[in-house]
Amino acid sequence: MLVVSGYFDGTIVRPLEKVPAKKNQKVTITVTDEFISDPVKKNSLRGCLQHYAKPSLRKKEKTAWAKAASEKHEIR
Repeated sequence: MLVVSGYFDGTIVRPLEKVPAKKNQKVTITVTDEFISDPVKKNSLRGCLQHYAKPSLRKKEKTAWAKAASEKHEIR
């Protein structure tokens, strides 16, 4: 038997470490009276810069890549 720490995010139980279990392997979940202060452990950087976003620049973002490429390669 193996003990793995995790937390309940309000919808599902999320482990705080890699779980060496196989698909459909039976697990036992024990709920404690303890809480953790910062349960979120990011596995990707998706959305991490969201608070720096400027909504007024969204229109420019749509064409920014094409504009930069055309300027670099002088495509007109």
